[in-house]
Amino acid sequence: MRWQDVLADRQLQDLPYKIELNRWGQIVMSPAKAKHGIYQGLILRLLESAIDGGLAFPECPIMTEDNVKVADVVWASSARAQQIADEDAASIAPEICIEVLSASNSAAEIDTKRELYFKAGAEEVWICSGTGEVKFFDRQGPIVRSQLAPAFPLQVRWPE
Repeated sequence: MRWQDVLADRQLQDLPYKIELNRWGQIVMSPAKAKHGIYQGLILRLLESAIDGGLAFPECPIMTEDNVKVADVVWASSARAQQIADEDAASIAPEICIEVLSASNSAAEIDTKRELYFKAGAEEVWICSGTGEVKFFDRQGPIVRSQLAPAFPLQVRWPE
C-alpha cells in the first residue's frame, strides 16, 4: 500500500488512531489516550512561543526510508513549511520532529523513528514522556536543550 492509497481510502479517514506505513506498505495504527493529545496541544502552544520564523503543527506525515511515519508535533521553518505544504507526505522532515510517548511505544521503536527523522532531514528530534519530561536530540545524540528553540522548557506542565 502507498501513502496516497491510505489518504484516498474512505474507511481509514475517520479512525481515532494515528496511521503510519511500515517498509512493506502495511498499515500500522497507534491508538492514543486523551493525555497524548493534551501533551500535543501543550507542546504546540509552548513551541509557538519559543521559536519564530516558522510553523508548529501536529500529525505531520513524513516520507522516510522505512515508508511514512507521522510525527506527533513538528516545527518547520517558513521555507520548509512551504516546500512540504502540498505534499501527501513531507519529502523532507521539518526541522524539529517531536514524539509524545504512549504506553504502547517501545524504546527500540522510538530510537528507530528518531533515526528515520534525522535521515529524512530533521535537525532535532524531541521525545516527550508520559510525565511531560522532554529529551532533546540532534544528529550527534542527546543534548541538554534545544538549540533551535532554547527557551522551550525541559518539562511540559499542565496548566493550573
